[in-house]
Amino acid sequence: MLSGMAAAPRRPGPIDDISKRIIEQLQADGRRPYGEIGKAVGLSEAAVRQRVQKLTETGVMQIVAVTDPMQLGFHRQAMIGIRVNGDTRKVADALEQLAAVDYLVMTAGSFDLMVEVVCEDDDDLIELLNGTIRAIPGVTGTETFVYLQLRKQLYDWGTR
Repeated sequence: MLSGMAAAPRRPGPIDDISKRIIEQLQADGRRPYGEIGKAVGLSEAAVRQRVQKLTETGVMQIVAVTDPMQLGFHRQAMIGIRVNGDTRKVADALEQLAAVDYLVMTAGSFDLMVEVVCEDDDDLIELLNGTIRAIPGVTGTETFVYLQLRKQLYDWGTR
């Protein structure tokens, strides 16, 4: 969506084998033409376009450009484990609003939440931790895992 506001995804129904094959085609190359995908899965270009639209509208998949943060001036990535006292969902709601947070999960175990952040440098990370994350009501502790080197990051696991 171009408006900046994402519509609430509709509840997807079961994904059939053809839709799974379309997803796999797009995971291999997100710019693959619908006509080419259609030939690979046995549908017309229009039918592929319609299925892709339904898959994206229902939140089953996204088609996005995956970037290398280092090449865009973000030289510090980290995973932050966060412990919460009270309603974890309220802290998660606050963290969702932070531009530096690109991944957020509620977890079971030592941490209540795990967030991946992308920062310009160490000073930016320190400010994010001390000035923002630790200041959120309910946050009782954090542990930061600074990325030294990204060795593998793939999004092509298929549909199994």
